[in-house]
Amino acid sequence: MALTTKQQALVTIAANEAKGNIAALKAALNEGLENGLTVSEAKEALSHLYAYTGFPRSLNALGALQQVINERKEAGLRVEAGREADPLPKDYDALEQGTRVQTQLVGGQPFTYSFAPQTDYYLKAHLFGDIFARNNLTFAEREVVTVAAISALPGCEPQLRAHVSGARNMGVSDEALREMPALLEEKIGMAEAERLRGALAAVFGNDYSPVQTVDFSIWPKGEPNTAYAKYFTGNSYLAQMDGGMANVTFEPRCRNNWHIHHKQVQVLICVAGRGWYQEWGKPAVAMTPGTIIAIPAEAKHWHGAAKDSWFQHLTFHKDVQEGASNEWLEPVTDEVYDKVE
Repeated sequence: MALTTKQQALVTIAANEAKGNIAALKAALNEGLENGLTVSEAKEALSHLYAYTGFPRSLNALGALQQVINERKEAGLRVEAGREADPLPKDYDALEQGTRVQTQLVGGQPFTYSFAPQTDYYLKAHLFGDIFARNNLTFAEREVVTVAAISALPGCEPQLRAHVSGARNMGVSDEALREMPALLEEKIGMAEAERLRGALAAVFGNDYSPVQTVDFSIWPKGEPNTAYAKYFTGNSYLAQMDGGMANVTFEPRCRNNWHIHHKQVQVLICVAGRGWYQEWGKPAVAMTPGTIIAIPAEAKHWHGAAKDSWFQHLTFHKDVQEGASNEWLEPVTDEVYDKVE
């Protein structure tokens, strides 16, 4: 990978700090320390982030780091202190140095936030002067930390795009940046990964179609729906619920084949994302959270995700008669699916 082991650790640590997920943060810190991240580097990353996520998140995260260090020492596990930042010279001018650093980050164009002069001073003298001057993290590593954290903050897309550009200016390779969304999706979540994919596309000038994600901590994604995969176009996932109910998750464009429920009524309840339900010979019906559809027995139909969204629905059967069964039919072709709107 273009992302170093240390950068990978910093990505997961920063994103979990920004989300305030202390349990996941502790796991990420343990993994990072086990793989060579030093206490100094971890501490610096979490301290750096107070400028982006606020003191409450930063202080909670530093407290979690202290717990992890103590637990690892008691267990005899690896804890490398690392090198602390060098002291600054007595004549150090934070405003002058910070102005240079900020100019480099924004691509060589002087930046002045004249609307709020105090904020302009804080950015230059404190963030890009005092904080960035601490050399136990490189400028590139600080931008990896920042990009990962802002990816985990909804509503901060303009800042995320700015810091993707800044990361490039500070020495983070395009290859490393392109690897970050997959790491975020694996370790943090789809929404965070999609936010960064959108920012990367905007900065790199690539076409991008945003995908609506769902939060699997609310309704579980479950396991790959392998038993019924032959009846689906695309990937689906199945989580069995109490009372004979199942939660089915569809990736974008995934749908099941046309099928019929004989001698039973199927009920669908959309709980996340956007999808479609269509009966043979009738217009498709949009499904969004709260949509409930009772599918009559003997009705030929299909259901699945929208083109640009994940989709979850609960399903169960009622009015089940003796001899009830499911009859799977032909796939829903792209021609039929793409006409749905």
